[in-house]
Amino acid sequence: MNALTGHRALARASGQPGRTKQLNFFDLGGRLVLVDMPGYGYAQAARSVKEDWQGLMFDYLRGRPTLRRVVLLLDARIEVKQSDLDVMELLDRAAVTYQLVLTKADALKPEALARKLEAVGALIRGHTAAFPHALATSATTGAGIDLLRAELASLAEGFDPGAMPSA
Repeated sequence: MNALTGHRALARASGQPGRTKQLNFFDLGGRLVLVDMPGYGYAQAARSVKEDWQGLMFDYLRGRPTLRRVVLLLDARIEVKQSDLDVMELLDRAAVTYQLVLTKADALKPEALARKLEAVGALIRGHTAAFPHALATSATTGAGIDLLRAELASLAEGFDPGAMPSA
């Protein structure tokens, strides 16, 4: 979130995964709102807590006409885990468009990153609600951040939330 917005201290980050336990909203000038949701995979939390997070996410996501896209962050350094697949299935069931974004891409050599993107592309093709293109980013080097910003900005262009029926 910090790399995306260009503010180092907008979202607090912890060295311990799974510290986000609620929905955190970031209003970007009234044109776009980003929502940071609890982690679900590598988070050091009990299985029941992770299941509660999935329920929270599903309840928030379904039936939300103003929701343009979910950005699902995957660590490029590790294999896609069952918990990642579970969230993708949850998003498919909720009929919510989502885009896979690889983080920490700077930790991979270019050939390994290309293979990872190819594997993620194959994964995407098997999911009905997945956006067809994955992105690779690095908060450390800034690689891919401008592209992700442009993708999100394109979602905000011409979108009038006032024209949507209220929930």
